Amino acid sequence: MARESIIAVSDLKKAYGEVQAVAGVSFAVQPREIYGILGPNGAGKTTTLEILEGLRLPDSGKASITGLDVVRNQRAVKEIVGVSLQTTGLHDNLTVEETLFMFRAFYKNGQSVDELIARVNLLEKRKARVSSLSGGQKQRLALALALVNDPKVIFLDEPTTGLDPQARLSIWETIEELRDAGKTIILTTHYMEEAERLCDRIAIMDGGKIIAEGTDKELLGMLDFSGTIEGPLNGLKEQLQELKKEETTVKVIFTEDRFYLHSKDLVESLRQVLGKFEQEAVKDLVVRRATLEDVFIALTGRVLRD
Repeated sequence: MARESIIAVSDLKKAYGEVQAVAGVSFAVQPREIYGILGPNGAGKTTTLEILEGLRLPDSGKASITGLDVVRNQRAVKEIVGVSLQTTGLHDNLTVEETLFMFRAFYKNGQSVDELIARVNLLEKRKARVSSLSGGQKQRLALALALVNDPKVIFLDEPTTGLDPQARLSIWETIEELRDAGKTIILTTHYMEEAERLCDRIAIMDGGKIIAEGTDKELLGMLDFSGTIEGPLNGLKEQLQELKKEETTVKVIFTEDRFYLHSKDLVESLRQVLGKFEQEAVKDLVVRRATLEDVFIALTGRVLRD
């Protein structure tokens, strides 16, 4: 029997003037799941989360958390969700524990400050002022603030942007511990490796829409390989463009002297491509198994951090 969704989103839309930031987004998240939303800046990730968090009103569509409509039941929803924004305005002159006590006072129920400090590994910094914390420590404090009300659902908007690898790994481990403790998590990210490590399912978002969704294995199943050929492409571009019509081809991209091909069938695609280069010199040929970033490029035509 399928579990009932803890988060349900249906045809959500939000426009700013003529810009359609969210253009009919629908998805569902299961309890104790980490659901990742991948997309470049401007894809609509943050606006979607802000609607679910009660920070913005949608133009149309529906969204609910534990059955509570996020528009009609904003106060009740805020009691059961925790939010870590891309940037959190913290008071530099307060200490770590003072900051947590202040935010904890906003809620009826929640965790003890001692437990929160221990959970995010800030015991040695509990008396330190926020202004003295490193970037990674501030991110851990922001995560602790998202947990003060002991939420059922946690929203993390690019939680490790700008952190060094060690600090990022520490945040990842804490997120995994939260999932194992029964929390449901939605996170947005720019990092493919973050999505692959943490997320049970991933939505790829572009232009205000979800254009693909699934586990990392399901998304990788959309491609067989990614290949690049370097050589004189003059006179060949029109012929190579014809590959777009082939069933095995997912995406063809040209740069000044390179030709990128994302495909479902390695042998057939190589046969077709190299056949067109018979009279030309191939300077370099690279073929590799597809990655999640290749899937993103194949679907959107651009890299994640555009």
